[in-house]
Parts: sequence; C-alpha cells; structure tokens
Amino acid sequence: MTFPLKPIAVLALLFMSCNTGKLTVVGSIDSDLQEASAAQLVNTSDLLWTIEDAGNKNNVYGMDLKGDIIRDIDISNIKNHDWEDLASDTDGNLYIGDFGNNSRKRKQFFIYKIENIANIDDKTNAKTISFTLPKNIKSEDFEAFFLWNDSFYVFSKENKKTMVIKIPNQIGSHEATYLTEYKLKGKDTRVTSADISPDGKTVVLLNHDRIWTLTNFKNDAFFDGTVQKIDLKHDSQKEGVCFKNNSTIYITDEDSGKEDNNIYSLKL
Repeated sequence: MTFPLKPIAVLALLFMSCNTGKLTVVGSIDSDLQEASAAQLVNTSDLLWTIEDAGNKNNVYGMDLKGDIIRDIDISNIKNHDWEDLASDTDGNLYIGDFGNNSRKRKQFFIYKIENIANIDDKTNAKTISFTLPKNIKSEDFEAFFLWNDSFYVFSKENKKTMVIKIPNQIGSHEATYLTEYKLKGKDTRVTSADISPDGKTVVLLNHDRIWTLTNFKNDAFFDGTVQKIDLKHDSQKEGVCFKNNSTIYITDEDSGKEDNNIYSLKL
C-alpha cells in the first residue's frame, strides 16, 4: 500500500532539491556533529564514517545514510590535534589524517590507523604513522588525502594551488616525498577533502562549491591527465568526500548555522 505525501512534505522536498544544485540530499547529519570534517566508507561496514576537527573529541563516528550516529568509538591513546580527513584500505582499516595546520607552524604530522573498524564496539587504540615535510618545503595546511597502492597522497589547502606529498603506509616515522604543485583554475580553490575511486581511475578533490575530477593519469602523476572542474551550484562548508562506487560520490558539509549539515550524493 502506498500513501500520498502531504502537500507540505512535497513542498519541503522540492525546496530542498532546488536549493542543493547538482547534489541530491541523502540524509541530515545528527545535530550532535556540528563539524563533520570527513566522509569515508569501509568495505567491511555499511556505515559512513566521519570525525570532527580541532577542539573536538578524539572519536570516530559511524553514521547510517540518514545521518544518524550508529557507532561512537573513542580512540583512547591519541589526541585530536587537528583531524581533517579519513581514508580506508581493502582490509577494513580506517585511517585518520591529523595534519590540519592553520598556523603553518607544525613540523610533525600524523596518520592514525584503526584496525578492523567494523568490529570495534566503543573504544580502541590506534597505531601511528608520523611524517615530516621534505627539507626546503615550507609548512602548509593539509585537509585532504587518500590511500592508493599502499601510499598516502596528501593535498595542501592553499588558494590557487595545491601541493601533493606522498607518505608510505607503514607504521613509524617518515619524511614525506614531494610530488608536485598544481594551480587550480578559479577563485578560492582550497581543497578540503579527497578520494580515489575503487578502480583507481578517478581522483576527486572537494571544495566548498565545486569538485575537480582527475582522470587519464599514469601512475601517480594525477595532474598530468585530464583535470575537470564541476560546479556544484551549491555553496556550503563541504569537508568530506568519498566514493560510493566508481561513478558516484558522497559529500558531507559542516553546520554553517544557515542550514543543517547533510549527506549528499552526486553521480559523476
């Protein structure tokens, strides 16, 4: 049996659809998470994982696609200095990028590994990967990364350009490898999150009102292929992006006070 939608509900759906541009609203993130700073799927879980950034708890949250918090996991042995993004591997491990650096004064950065996140109840410890920048590279703010071919690729959050560095997925201390610097077209091109498709053929970089897709690259020369800008027709503090599959992404934003923070989907 089907039930007709009330006129008010229909109007609300149409209003929301018209005001989110190319994005489709999937769910509204629990109001307890005012600063959902990342979005990541793990292949052993049906939840969408997120974190909050500097000044918040050292917890990882698993949400259903309605935006309700299903799992709240305390990472007991580490501190949330400035958590910014999440990544995952094919073994069901989740990685936290603690590399936010608004002051541009940090000298040491961290990536925390949470093993088998789907089987953790409410508390666990993380393993630590630490890294420093290469010599002669000035300290920058980083908010975006992904894991590919057992290396992390971290993107700096700078206007007009982004720097890419590479860190091995190995517990311990490392010096990052400088890869490249790329000038993105447009105004306010700061990259706030990143991910790579399951087939490794598409990289997506997130901004508050657009994304860039990187395709047709060889090895990890991501910007040597095709760089396409997609205007989302919607401006908010978008901080999380991840692939649902090879052709669809999820995007999350923070609570700006003007509207709720949501989970969106976009077919590329």
